[in-house]
Amino acid sequence: MRIITYNVNGIRSAVKKGFIDWLKTDPADIICLQEIKANKEDVPVAEIKTAGYNVYSFSAQKKGYSGVAILTKIAPDNVVYGSNIEQSDFEGRVIRADFGDVTIINAYFPSGTTGEERQTYKYQWLDEFYEFINELKKTRPNLVICGDYNICHLDIDIHNPKGNKNSSGFLPEERKWMDKWFETGHVDTFRHFNKEPHQYSWWSAFAGARANNKGWRIDYISVTESMKNKLKHGEIRQQIVHSDHCPVFLELI
Repeated sequence: MRIITYNVNGIRSAVKKGFIDWLKTDPADIICLQEIKANKEDVPVAEIKTAGYNVYSFSAQKKGYSGVAILTKIAPDNVVYGSNIEQSDFEGRVIRADFGDVTIINAYFPSGTTGEERQTYKYQWLDEFYEFINELKKTRPNLVICGDYNICHLDIDIHNPKGNKNSSGFLPEERKWMDKWFETGHVDTFRHFNKEPHQYSWWSAFAGARANNKGWRIDYISVTESMKNKLKHGEIRQQIVHSDHCPVFLELI
């Protein structure tokens, strides 16, 4: 099973930049998209199907905001829209698909960059999501949690750790949440394979950040410890440029 997580920063915008042609290269069996910024009826399902993928999407109530989708060549046994947490579901942040005994969670974690109110909500969401996952593990222990986590975990995951120590996405409280996440039964699949610095998945649109690789690693595929022996390969595909993010790839045996 080949899996990608990818914040496309607007599915319709990505399509204009060659997203469908990329899909036709068969980049993965299952692709988890975040920030699709489209209502269900505006997701270009027919175009995506020409590349061999079925589409399951969960949009925010607010038009042109947030939203997640799973594109898959493998028929899921079950799809669950939302996490049954009111505000998170209002913002279209979580979708789940079950494939045999493996469950894929696609999540778009909130950003706190717009101010204190959203940062406060981000902390609330993180706590709620942690409990949601722990509850789900009781019945579905083999989890793959894809998404834009909107947090850099370690100094190695950001181009300027000292300069960003007070930036949302690299705050001590957020990083502690990531510590807890990876210390309580989750594996950072990219770091399982690659310990090198300068491996980023998002770049600011300003000052040539992408060209100079001054980025942040905020997109992750985590798996539960029960899946660790299934890990075959993981990488960040920085050369793919439909978005200010790039795809993160995982292959399971």
